[in-house]
Amino acid sequence: MPEQESANRPQAPTRPNFIVILADDMGYSDIGCFGSEILTPNLDRLGSEGIRFTQMYNCARCCPSRASLLTGLYPHQAGIGHMVYDKGVPAYQGYLSDNCLTIAEALRAGGYRTYMSGKWHVGGSYSLPDRPNWRPGTPGYPTPVTRGFDRFYGTLVGAGNYFNPYGMMRDDKLIEPDEGDFYFTDAISDNAVAMIEDADTRGEPFFLYVSYTAPHWPLQALQRDIDKYVGKYRSGWDAVRTGRHEELKGSGILDPKWDISPRDEQAPPWSDLDKRRREWEDIRMAVYAAQIDSMDQGIGRILKTLEDLDLSDDTVVMFLSDNGGCAEFLAEDGWLMVNRRPTRDGRKVQVGNVFGRIPGPEDVFMSYDLPWTNASNSPFRLFKSWVHEGGIATPFIVRWGDVTVGGGINHAVMHVIDIMATCMELAGVECPQERDGRGVTPLEGESFAPILRGGSWSRREPLFWEHEGNRAVRLGDWKLVSQHPERWELYRIDEDRTELNDLAGANGPRVKELESLYRGWAERCGVLPWDELGRLP
Repeated sequence: MPEQESANRPQAPTRPNFIVILADDMGYSDIGCFGSEILTPNLDRLGSEGIRFTQMYNCARCCPSRASLLTGLYPHQAGIGHMVYDKGVPAYQGYLSDNCLTIAEALRAGGYRTYMSGKWHVGGSYSLPDRPNWRPGTPGYPTPVTRGFDRFYGTLVGAGNYFNPYGMMRDDKLIEPDEGDFYFTDAISDNAVAMIEDADTRGEPFFLYVSYTAPHWPLQALQRDIDKYVGKYRSGWDAVRTGRHEELKGSGILDPKWDISPRDEQAPPWSDLDKRRREWEDIRMAVYAAQIDSMDQGIGRILKTLEDLDLSDDTVVMFLSDNGGCAEFLAEDGWLMVNRRPTRDGRKVQVGNVFGRIPGPEDVFMSYDLPWTNASNSPFRLFKSWVHEGGIATPFIVRWGDVTVGGGINHAVMHVIDIMATCMELAGVECPQERDGRGVTPLEGESFAPILRGGSWSRREPLFWEHEGNRAVRLGDWKLVSQHPERWELYRIDEDRTELNDLAGANGPRVKELESLYRGWAERCGVLPWDELGRLP
C-alpha cells in the first residue's frame, strides 16, 4: 500500500493484542485466498480484510519453524537445528535454549497476558513408551508454562491421533482427551476461544499462539466435513495443480511469467491410474481437505469471539504454515510405533498407506502422499524438509482491525524470524537483554511493522536456511539453494520463482558471493554438515 495513503488510515492501538495462528504441514496453495478449491471462508475473509503476503518463508520443518517463530532466531541458535532429539551439541540439543528469549517471555515482561493452545514440539523428545519417567518442565524438557506462557492447552509432541492424542497438558499438568465427541482440531479452537474470553475479563493486552496440528498426518477428520469433498478430486492432482496455479496468477499473488514446475518425477500422471485407484486417491485428498476445512471453522469461531467482545480492532491476527506440504509416506513397518496408541475404546490403529484402506476414522493412520503434496505446493518444487520454494514458502495473512483494511497483496520478502520483532515493536516493548541472569542471543528478525501501518519496508539482511543438509541463502532477488547432497543451484526469484532455470553455471562470482555468506552464517549459528551430524549419538 502506498505510503501516502497511511495518513488516511485509522489510528492504530498503542498496545494491540496478538493472535498468531500456525497450521501444520500445509502447502502454499491449500487455502482459498491462495488459490485452493478447499472451503476456507474465514481465512479468505481474513485475507480480504488484511494483507496477503506472497513471500513469507518458514524453516522447512515443523519444530525448527516453531523455534524460530517463538524466539526470532534461526532454529540452530534456538537449539533446534534439526528435530527434538538431543545430539549433544547446543545447536542440536532438541529443545529451546536457555540462551534465547521466547516471544511469550518478552511480552509478559512488558505487561502482556500470554496464552497458547495447540502443538508445542520444541521441548525435547517425549516418546512416551521409551521414556516412562520423563518430567515435563525439568531441564531438557521445557513446556509452554516454563517458557513464558501463563496458560497452555495442547500437546507437547509433534503428531498423533486426532481422536486420541498423547502428550497432552493443561497448564503444567498431564491430561487425557476429554470424554465424548473429542476432535483435537476443535479442542484447540475451543480452548483458544476460552483464552480470549479469559483475557477480556482481565483488561490486559494479550498474546495468543494457536498452533494447530492440522493438516499434519494422520488423515483423520469428522465425517460431516469429509462428505463435502468426496468426489471433488476425481479430476486428479494434475488438474488441481494447474487450477491452483491459474488462480494464483489471476489473483496477483504470483507473477504470470512464472511457469508451473513440472509434476514431480515420483508422481505418476493421473491418467495412468485405474478407476479404483482414482476413487481411493480422491478419498485421501478429501480427508486432507476436510482437516483444513475444520481448522478454518475453528478460526471462524476465534474471529467471532473477537467481534463479540469488541476486540477485533485492537487485535493483530496472523496466519501461516510451518512448512510446505508433507510428502512423507507412512509404511506399515515404519517408525510410527509411538503412534500405535489404540483408540479410546481400545481398538488397534491400522498404520500405513495401504491401497483400499479408507482414511478418516480414528482407527486408521495414513498420509496423503507425494502426488497430492505436489498439488498442495503448486506451483513450486519439492516439499517439507527441502529448502526449494515448495518446502519453505507459506501463505501469510495479517489483519489488524481497520488498520490493514484494503491492504491487498504485498510482495515483501519476509521470514518467520520477523514475527517476534514485529510484535515487540507494535507492542512498544523492549526485548529484555537477559533471562534468569544470563545474556540472551539478540533477535535475528526484522520488524515489518511499517507495512502494517501503511508504509513501505524491505529486508536489509540476507536470509538463510539449513535442514538435513538442504541449504539456501537469499539476498535480494538472488537465491542460492542445494538439495543435499547435490551442488549449488542459482535462481533469480523475481524472474523465476518456480526455480526452473538454474543460472549457477553462468554466474560463478555470484555463486561464490552467496556461498561465502552462507558459510559465514553457518559458522556463526553452529550449523554442522548433515553427514557429520548423523554420526553423533
